[in-house]
Amino acid sequence: MASDDVLAELEATGREVDKDNEIRRIMAVFRLDAYAVLDLQPGIPDSDIKKIYRGKSLLIHPDKTTNPLAPDAFDRLKKAQTVLLDEKERNLLDESIADARMLLIREKKLTKDSEEVKSDEFLKEWREKTKWVIMENETRRVKLQQAQMREEGRQQRKDDEEAEQRKRKREHDKAWEDSRDSRIGSWREFAKGGAGGAKKKKKVKSLG
Repeated sequence: MASDDVLAELEATGREVDKDNEIRRIMAVFRLDAYAVLDLQPGIPDSDIKKIYRGKSLLIHPDKTTNPLAPDAFDRLKKAQTVLLDEKERNLLDESIADARMLLIREKKLTKDSEEVKSDEFLKEWREKTKWVIMENETRRVKLQQAQMREEGRQQRKDDEEAEQRKRKREHDKAWEDSRDSRIGSWREFAKGGAGGAKKKKKVKSLG
């Protein structure tokens, strides 16, 4: 085999290793932390987010690797970019990260300027605390959403019941109106019969 072919094969193998490593990294990090998925730090500008995303998405695109985890990793990468480019979503994530840092500082009875806050150990614990905060916020959001859906369901049932009552009233009123002529006719016949009966009785009495 020619040296050029060997180098090309080594480069191809190296690229596959890079792809597998990146896919493995994406699948290992906390999927709800968009920064972790894209391997970025808070504060990065949108232009850099797009640049990093493009490079990583081209690297692990399912059409460019046989790794079976590539589709899932690619979806996570795309979702992470969407979150970070959405101002509201990104602000919520930034708040969770900031809250996690403050909670950890309080738990350790440190200050913002403590040297320990700059240590690798603190950064590791910060990442773990961030996971916890994000999960707590997500759990709270889901519970709130479920409560709203239940309330909406109750309101919908109430609205349906009221609509059904109005429908029954309309049908009753219509039936009553439709039977008006019949009722009037029956009353006239009754009244006519009553008047005739009274005359007959009067005539019989006079004969007596």
